[in-house]
Order: sequence, then C-alpha cells, then structure tokens
Amino acid sequence: MIRFSVVESLVGVNALAWNRLLAMCGSDNPFLRHEFLHALIDSGCASTRTGWQPQILLLERDGELAGAMPMFLKTHSYGEYVFDWAWADAYQRHGLEYYPKLLCAVPFTPVGGPRLIAGSRADRELLADKALDIASQVSSLHVLFAPAEQAELLGARGMLMRHTVQFHWQNQGYADFDDFLSRLSHQKRKNLKQERRKVREAGVTFRWLRGREILREHWAFFNRCYRNTYRAHRSTPYLSLEFFLRIGESLPEHTLLILAERAGQPIAAAFNMYTPDTLYGRYWGALEYVPLMHFEACYYQAIDFAIAHGLRCFEGGAQGEHKLFRGLLPVETLSAHWLAHPQFSAAIEDFLARETTGIAKYVNELNEHSPFKAAE
Repeated sequence: MIRFSVVESLVGVNALAWNRLLAMCGSDNPFLRHEFLHALIDSGCASTRTGWQPQILLLERDGELAGAMPMFLKTHSYGEYVFDWAWADAYQRHGLEYYPKLLCAVPFTPVGGPRLIAGSRADRELLADKALDIASQVSSLHVLFAPAEQAELLGARGMLMRHTVQFHWQNQGYADFDDFLSRLSHQKRKNLKQERRKVREAGVTFRWLRGREILREHWAFFNRCYRNTYRAHRSTPYLSLEFFLRIGESLPEHTLLILAERAGQPIAAAFNMYTPDTLYGRYWGALEYVPLMHFEACYYQAIDFAIAHGLRCFEGGAQGEHKLFRGLLPVETLSAHWLAHPQFSAAIEDFLARETTGIAKYVNELNEHSPFKAAE
C-alpha cells in the first residue's frame, strides 16, 4: 500500500528511517541527513518567514518510509547558487508570476547528493512523478545539484538539464602540504608560499576543532564572525546561532571549525563539514581584516586538514575562479528544471542549449590554466 504526503516539518519523520534510505542511495552526505535538514527547518532558517516553506515529499509503503524529497516552496531565488533571476524577470515583464516555485535542494548549501532519496529506482521514479504532479500547481520545479543518474531519470520526464561549475580539490595521495605544493607550477607554488608566509608574519595562527571540541563559546564566536562578514557585505545572514548549536550537538562527527588567532585571541573562523571521504567548505567570518587570511582559513587550512586525515576531496563550493589558482579544479554539476508555461519552457530550453556549450568551453579554458605542472 503506497501513500504520499507533504509535510512542513521533520518532527514526525523517523530519523533512522530517513538516514537509512540515504545510505541505500550510497550517500553519507551530512547535509542530506535528517539531523541537518531538521535543524534548518526547526530553527526557522528554512521557513515560510524566510521564503523557504518546507514541502517535504514523503513516500510510505505499508506504513514505512520508502522515499523522500527535501522540497521547498520558494518566494525568491536567494540561497540557491543556481541563478534563475533572469527567468523570474522575464516572467514578470510578461505579466506572469514566477514565484512561488518548487525547489528540491539543501537550503543555502551548494552540494550535490541524492534528491530522490529512496532505496530503489522504482521508488525514485514514483517520487519524481509525484513531485512533477505537485509542481503543476505552481510555475516550476527545480532540482539542484542532482547526481548524474538522478538527473537522467528527471530528464527522461521532460525536465531540462542545466550545467554549472564548482571547484573541487582532489587528493592525489599527497604526503603533506609541501608535497601538494611540489605538484604545482613554479609560479603558483611561489604565490601560495608567499600568501601563507604573509599570514604567518601577521602573527595569525590556526587551530582545528572537531566535534565535541567545539564548545558553545566557539559556536557563539563563529556566529559573531559569520554575521559580521555578512553585515560588511551589506547582506543578510541565512543561518543562526541556534542552527549552529544544533548541528554541533546532533552531527559532531561531521563538524570542523578552523579558528584563526592572534596574540592568543580568536579573530576569525571557518566552518566546514566532512565525511571519511570529503571535506565541504561552508561558511567563514572575521572580526578584523588581515590580508590573505581568508585564503588561508578557507582553502589552505582545509587542504592541509584533508591531507592530514586522508580525505579524497575538498569541495570549495560554487563560483570563484580564484580557487583554480589554489589547486581547486572545475567540476561540472547538473540541475533539472521543469516549467509549466510551454512557451517559456521552450525559450529556456533554447537558452540552456546555448549555455551548456558555453559552460563546456569555459571549463576547457579553465583547465588550460591549471595550476599544476604539465604531465611529463
């Protein structure tokens, strides 16, 4: 007996069952775990008030959870990292409503991973069909950063594919950071060494805090830094101290805080999450400006940590060609989009075909400027 439901909270959804389905998809991604999504929603960070109304799609079979999709009804396009502002503007100029739209993604988090969370392809197909049925009541459905096999499944249902670019660092079995540097071209290696030296000469040192080592006072300090940096950029922070505290409590095995200190006092921090395989760079903030400290805290310390702990990959997130010159290489990501309006759907399909060609050329051009030595 199959039953679908849409819920606005994960309070009544069994965490063990949700996480078991995620594991059945072959994923240990912490951002898709019940604990992470529940913290986002229950803390009010992803809520109707912030323009992220939860519409979590659940599939039950004989009363047991068999599938789920983390969906949200959006009244804007902030916090997504796959930009569709031009699409919304085109709708508005033609007197049509683009918002609300239905989005399947991890709020404020540009990471890939299963979007159709189910143990079998048949159940993933059921979820996809139901999501498209629900989306017929709004302007569109957007499934962001989907794995290739799930993007293919969505594409078979008429969803349009969009390619975007992120920057990831891959561990080539480096013994330490110096070994990593030795693989770079002479000029890039020289630049990185100079940047690190300047931060050291400014008197800044770093500490890695993991899991239960991160105390409430550290989360409170990081939250101050995070909010201060958003304020400096005249922007509004997405997340709250309550959210950070909940993640620290419920997912300690996945949390890493990199503290920057000077004269024994903390001045900046970078928040990361990790698995035994991958480190995910997420948020950073500082209470004072030190030249190049951002690169050290967010990239070099992260790479150092990944090497020291044998992690395969460091995902540096969306955008930022500056990451290329620090050893992070371009990786194409996929998103799937369905638009109810047939004329707009056709126009966007044409746009995406041209954009995809441009993305492929862009990635080729980036790879031509790889910071690594040419293969001998």
